[in-house]
Amino acid sequence: MARGFIDCHCHISASEFTTDTDDVLLIAKKAGVKALVAVTEGASEFEKVIQLSKTYPGFVFPCFGIHPLQGSGQDLHSDLDPFLYLFQTYKDDIVAIGEIGLDFTPWYSSTTQERDEQMKVFIKQLEISKELDLPVNVHSRSSAKVTIATMKELGIRQALLHNFAGKPSVAMEGVQAGFFFSFPPAVSKNEQRTKLIRQIPLEHVCLETDSPALGLDKHVRNEPSNVTISCEYIAKVKGISSDVVMEVTTQNALRLFSKLKI
Repeated sequence: MARGFIDCHCHISASEFTTDTDDVLLIAKKAGVKALVAVTEGASEFEKVIQLSKTYPGFVFPCFGIHPLQGSGQDLHSDLDPFLYLFQTYKDDIVAIGEIGLDFTPWYSSTTQERDEQMKVFIKQLEISKELDLPVNVHSRSSAKVTIATMKELGIRQALLHNFAGKPSVAMEGVQAGFFFSFPPAVSKNEQRTKLIRQIPLEHVCLETDSPALGLDKHVRNEPSNVTISCEYIAKVKGISSDVVMEVTTQNALRLFSKLKI
């Protein structure tokens, strides 16, 4: 059994890491991290995340995806369509499609038109994942129920719902569909997530940092090494050892992201 952590959702291609990527990844390795699943928010990051995967082979595993808030509510199709060929070009390199999904937070997507646009682009990327036989790495803020329902309708079988904040009953619909859920360090300061984490079976939980965001202190850059905080918190909530959480979540990640080799 593989020992070590897998950060199933981080933004290592973000500008916050440009000047010290080497150091950040070295610290992560020293903390016991074995692999990073590196998501993108927009097509401008696609080439960069591929380059990082070539620079750090067997450690940084790239994903391609257009985040639902990419373009700030403008025409999301114009962010995706010109870059569809890159999904094909790098289909052997990428391990998942992400970060994709829906964000129906009222102050971000206040109109039906914006939500419809998000849905179209989400569905298009779900279809790409089916075509390439890849899992999806999914954002579902203020849209948990519809996100899970959409994936089920399209026959998606391999999905990670990152930083999930929906109701436990909605999470269980995802569990029944075979989906996985991950939680960043910031959830350890959110009592509302405790019930959710307690209810989701460990066999459906993965670890993530969402770095550089969602650390313990929102004013301090989060890093992949902090995946250990997520592990310890989940262990505490479930009343089990952090070693068990590490081993089970790593096996879950390897099952979900079948192209990961650590």
